Amino acid sequence: MSDAPTPRTRVRRLPELGVYDRAQVEAIVDEALYCHLAWVADDGDPRVIPTIHARVGDTLYVHGSSASSTLLAIKAGLPVAVAITIVDGIRFARSMFEHSMNYRTVVVFGIAQEVTDPDELSRVFTAITEQVAPGRSADARPPTPDEIRQTTIVKIPLDECSAKVSEGFPEESDEDLALDVWAGILPLRIAPGEPLDDPLLRPDIPRPAYVTAWHRDDVR
Repeated sequence: MSDAPTPRTRVRRLPELGVYDRAQVEAIVDEALYCHLAWVADDGDPRVIPTIHARVGDTLYVHGSSASSTLLAIKAGLPVAVAITIVDGIRFARSMFEHSMNYRTVVVFGIAQEVTDPDELSRVFTAITEQVAPGRSADARPPTPDEIRQTTIVKIPLDECSAKVSEGFPEESDEDLALDVWAGILPLRIAPGEPLDDPLLRPDIPRPAYVTAWHRDDVR
């Protein structure tokens, strides 16, 4: 896809960084661990919350408690915006003005709808679990009907979305290039620490491979 799907998904600030290829957009969505969901309340106040997401085909799902004021408000069909961001590095320039970050971000616009179909709910619980730790859904107990009732899942179609990708080294003037100041990129990535066993874990249960070798390259 070479063009923005809609006018409001077109990248206007630094348009050369805009990415509309669906495969690249989906790759960013799949790699990210969380997103920010924004909406406007009935009183006109803007709201935003961080939450976990997962993509299944052409649909983005987010979940939370059935008591969540945000999900209670939007599940009936309110327009929402979702921002998904991965920071890949800090870009150090010789001037303060040219400092920046290397990043990949996706913005999604759409109408949120509550998921009520039992089969779809089951697929989404699995997808969200896999989003955090691929392979985990094969080991963990699936949710009970009561746990499902305590959870609200909404879906937003990925019909209106685009990405923006910033990468590379800073672009500076010849005057700044002559300064005696280090410039370059400090790469950043999410890296796991040493797993901590639950104090109540039975000693005969080994750590699974997806914990001991966790990394974001495992995403779909």
